[in-house]
Amino acid sequence: MTQNRQIDSGETWVRRPTDPPINHPGDLEDRARPIVPLARDYAGPSRRDWHRHRRGQLLYASAGVMTVETAMGIWVVAPEQAVWIPPGVDHQVSHAQAIAMRTLYIDPEVAESLPRDCCVVAVPALLRELILRSVEVGLDYTPEGPGARIMAVILDELCALRPEPLHLPQPRDPRLLKVTQAMIDDPAEGRPLADWARDAGASERTLARLFVKQTGLTFGEWRERLRLVTAVARLAEGAAVTAVALDLGYQSPSAFIAMFRRSLGETPGRYLRRRTEDG
Repeated sequence: MTQNRQIDSGETWVRRPTDPPINHPGDLEDRARPIVPLARDYAGPSRRDWHRHRRGQLLYASAGVMTVETAMGIWVVAPEQAVWIPPGVDHQVSHAQAIAMRTLYIDPEVAESLPRDCCVVAVPALLRELILRSVEVGLDYTPEGPGARIMAVILDELCALRPEPLHLPQPRDPRLLKVTQAMIDDPAEGRPLADWARDAGASERTLARLFVKQTGLTFGEWRERLRLVTAVARLAEGAAVTAVALDLGYQSPSAFIAMFRRSLGETPGRYLRRRTEDG
C-alpha cells in the first residue's frame, strides 16, 4: 500500500492556514516512475504563491474552476479541462471556490514531446478516467507492471491533445499592465482605448502598439479573449448564458453567442454539451 509522507517537492509557495497539508505518496525525484499523481481537494478559496517544479505538471480540475498565472499570461481552467505547465516554469494557482484538483507530475525526460509553453486542453473521457485511475494507483507500480502501462497510455493521450484558445497573454509594460489588470477586474467595462490611455499616462497609439507587440493581440482582440475565458469559467460553474452575456457587457445574448462561436467554433450550449458528452 502507498505510504503518504511529507516530501520536499522542489517548490516554494505560501500556504493559507485552511489549506490541506502537503502530503504526497512518494518521491518526485524518482525517475523510475515518470508520472507521479497527486489528488488534493480544497473546501474553499485558496492561492498558492509563485513556485516552480523540476517536473512538468498537468493540473486537472475534476470539479471547480482554477486560474493559473505565469509571466506569459493567465489560463482559466474549467472542469473537464487541464492546464499543462512545462518543467521549471514559475507559476501560481488560485481558485475562488471549492475544487477537486488532480495533478500529474511528469519527468522532464518524458515530457520533451509535450508542449514547451503552458496551454489549456480539453480532457476527453478516456484521459479523464486514466487520470483518476492513476491517482488510485499512486506510486504502487513497478516499471514493468500494469500501473506503468497506465502511465504510458496517459503520455500517449497527452501527446495527442491540442491546445484550446483560452490563453490570456499578459504584457510587461507597467502602463499596459495597469490597463489589463483593470479590465480583468471588470471584464464588462467597455471604454475605448483612448480612455484607458489617459488613465495610464500614455497615448492611444502607444498602447495600441504595445498591445500587439507584447500580447500578439489588438486591444479589441485582447478584451474579447478576456471575456471568452471569463465566460467559459462562468458557464462551467452553471451560470446561464443570458446572465453571462449581460454581466460581460454584451447588449444581447445573441451578440455574446456570436463572439463565442467565432472564437471556439460553436455556441455556448453546444460547447458545454459536447464537453459533457466527451467527459
